[in-house]
Amino acid sequence: MKGSNFSLKPFPSDYKPPSLRVTGRLERKRNILSVSYSLNGSLTELLIPAPAKKSERRQVLWEETCLEFFLAVSGSDSYREFNLSPSGHWNVYLFTSYRKGMQEDQGFTSLPFSVSILPNSLQLSLQLDLKNIVPARRTLEIAISAVIKDINSTITYWALTHPGPQPDFHDRAGFIIGM
Repeated sequence: MKGSNFSLKPFPSDYKPPSLRVTGRLERKRNILSVSYSLNGSLTELLIPAPAKKSERRQVLWEETCLEFFLAVSGSDSYREFNLSPSGHWNVYLFTSYRKGMQEDQGFTSLPFSVSILPNSLQLSLQLDLKNIVPARRTLEIAISAVIKDINSTITYWALTHPGPQPDFHDRAGFIIGM
């Protein structure tokens, strides 16, 4: 089993982001990828979507608080973007190359994940079967990110690294975890 802890940092700006720590863990055991996020701090400073009665595929989840990760097979230009809303809504997009050919990945008809929200903590966990994405022996390049919307409706962008002059989760220089 391969594993990696992570800690996200906000994109540098003049705006002071909410007092928050965004951390988590990735683990890959054969062809199962486990992703867990933990947001700790004053959640009252955030706009967190209310839990949905039914989890559904939804568009533009990144316009609200949303946890994201990106997967690419090492050596391939194509990649996938996974959007996970604390509401339970989700989406998976497939790109043929950097920001090109975006389409919903119809190989996913559901994306079951769990969310737990306490006064100062939000936990989100997902176990993803990679069998339709990558053979078990191929290396993945992974980027982890989050879009955080605060009570002033200001959005901050959090990632493992911010390689460019603007927030850009699609920049392959940000896919820094290999497993």
